[in-house]
Amino acid sequence: MLNWLGHLTVRARAIVLVLAVAVLVAAGLTAGGVTERLAGGGFNDAGDEVAAAVQALEVEFKAGEPNIILLADAGAGDVDSPEAAAAGQALTSRLAAEPGVVDVASYWTTGLPSLKSRDGTKAIVVGRITGDDKTIEARAGDLSTAYTQSDGTLRVAVGGSAEVIRQLSVQSEKDLIRAEVIALPITLILLIVVFGGLVAGLLPVAVGIFTVLGALLILYGLAGLTDVSVFALNLTTALGLGLAIDYSLFIVSRFREELATGLDVPQAVLRTVNTAGRTVAVSALAVAGSLAVLLVFPQMFLRSIAYAGIAVVACATIAAIVVLPALLAVLGHRVNALAVRRAKRREGTGWQRIAHAVMRRPVIVATVAVAILLLLGSPVVGIRFGDVDDRALPTTATARQVADQLRTDFDTRDADAIAAVATDIGDPATQTTAVSEYATTLSRIEGVARVDAVTGSYTNGQQVAPPGPATARFATATATWLQVVPDVEPVSPEGEALVKRIRATEAPFSVKLAGPSVELLDGKALIADRLPLAGALIAAVSFLVLMVVFGSVLLPLISLVLNVLSLSAAFGAMVWGFQEGHLAGLLNFTSTGTIEISIPVLLFFLAFGLATDYQVFMLSRIKEEYDKTHDNTDAVATGLQRTGPIITAAAALIAIVFIGLAAGDISIIKLLGVGLALAIIVDATIVRAALVPAFMRLAGRANWWAPRPIQSLHRTLGIHHAPAEPTTMPAGPPDALHSAAG
Repeated sequence: MLNWLGHLTVRARAIVLVLAVAVLVAAGLTAGGVTERLAGGGFNDAGDEVAAAVQALEVEFKAGEPNIILLADAGAGDVDSPEAAAAGQALTSRLAAEPGVVDVASYWTTGLPSLKSRDGTKAIVVGRITGDDKTIEARAGDLSTAYTQSDGTLRVAVGGSAEVIRQLSVQSEKDLIRAEVIALPITLILLIVVFGGLVAGLLPVAVGIFTVLGALLILYGLAGLTDVSVFALNLTTALGLGLAIDYSLFIVSRFREELATGLDVPQAVLRTVNTAGRTVAVSALAVAGSLAVLLVFPQMFLRSIAYAGIAVVACATIAAIVVLPALLAVLGHRVNALAVRRAKRREGTGWQRIAHAVMRRPVIVATVAVAILLLLGSPVVGIRFGDVDDRALPTTATARQVADQLRTDFDTRDADAIAAVATDIGDPATQTTAVSEYATTLSRIEGVARVDAVTGSYTNGQQVAPPGPATARFATATATWLQVVPDVEPVSPEGEALVKRIRATEAPFSVKLAGPSVELLDGKALIADRLPLAGALIAAVSFLVLMVVFGSVLLPLISLVLNVLSLSAAFGAMVWGFQEGHLAGLLNFTSTGTIEISIPVLLFFLAFGLATDYQVFMLSRIKEEYDKTHDNTDAVATGLQRTGPIITAAAALIAIVFIGLAAGDISIIKLLGVGLALAIIVDATIVRAALVPAFMRLAGRANWWAPRPIQSLHRTLGIHHAPAEPTTMPAGPPDALHSAAG
């Protein structure tokens, strides 16, 4: 297949390049509209109970969780002063009259003390924007512009979950631009240094641009069919550039290596596609398989990353084994033009010495390396999972500032209340005593500030407010619901404990819960339920691909173990730096004492795929050498020598791309960027330089054993050394071919 593709690419190189330009033009025309099609958030999918409770609130009661908050500040005055009260009433009425905004309430209309700050200088107005995610996000932006007020009787700032999600989306786009501005110039300079020339150094950048724009074009189409998170853009750019650099390094390096052996340009392209191209295809299959496993999770954020990742891998693969070879066929020896330094004929001898040194004492080296990785990963035993909230934003974000003031200046969190919904209970009027007793019991639970029900409001086991017009919203002809207002941080272990205590409390009727704390607890349980399946799938995909490609049973097992070890170090650093906050000052973020639960899942599958990527590159060259000599020790040393400089450069470059994400202002993106960069660095150093040679030396010839059916399949599909003689070109006009290729 690849041999045929190589011939086609060389002969039809002009057509290939014209089609590539057409794709770039189409992608460029649509790229600007991608963000308008993408949705914010997508981190939560808490399962059937929360979904049923939310649906009941919307359908039965025309109610829901408040998602817009106006924080009104009277400055040195008091919100109960006549002027402030009049302004507060007017503010509440104005918001209630807004199209698509319902369930508006405020301190001035309810008199609830929890809606006023402790010092009496601030009060809040809460409401709910209706519609789908995109409508809510757009409406939040309109309301933020219309209601933000820095002077007058009341200074008004806009917050709430809808505004938090909107500001996260806006900040995500800004961070994306910042990451590109930082990473691209550094990457280009390093590529020129690595290749020793401007032309060769520019090729991976060109492949990266094609990959990123092509993936954006695919996302543009997908967003018209299903919800796609805006945060997929950050990964599309970072992963697109990273894989494009990886794949281009191997293709261009192999092409230059084949030219140096004396092959003419067309034959060098064919040999490159048949060797490095095959390695790229296998690597792409492994990475895409790892990312596809994310589709087993229901969270839109994780599914979006799967869509974006698969699109990126597909575009990077096409660019590397079709578009780039066509470009190389046109450039020919001009790929070495505009040199900035003289290329060295002998490369990587230091890596060969490292490999031999490791293989002389494999047990000692392996023991020390494993001990180091386990030590680096030890903080992971204390990992605590959380959810995304306003603290993912920088402290300069207005929605973050509103939330911080609610935490510090107010006693309760009305906007983060837990809804206890009971349907089909008969006439609630006949259940008055049961509702009252249940509300009283709930109000005694540790972590509960107040319970609101159709029968009134309750605090510490006592009724503090009678029923009235405002409480009628808690009942219909056949259903009722109660609002449990917490006095703990909802997105925290304390919030989860509160949900557990509520569920442990005996209810007089069947109750379903909804709210931020419930979503966190149930979302964690849902991910935990899917993890065994996802883990089994990624292990199976990686094992089967490596087994067939390398004709070995042991090498895939070694690869799985090494991937997990390298990831343990990244996870340990993640807990130490972000959960415990040791990197908070350096990277300018707020540590919440937890890790957003989707990020470790995403980090694992992304890093696992990239680690397999490097294993494929390294093992493929070792396999080539072993097929020639059948000397395991020499093959490992030579394979490391040939791939050492390239993989080191690729790892450094992709790490820089991911570190660029840490320059942004959203903490979860910082976490992902730092975690991926560390995983890549550990894999490209400790794992590849020490553990791979040590393990393969200890295994010896067993590295290459497999049952006969697997050996037969490997001979058909696996990576093998290309024949020594140049591949014969098909019939055609060779003179024209050579002259066009340079």
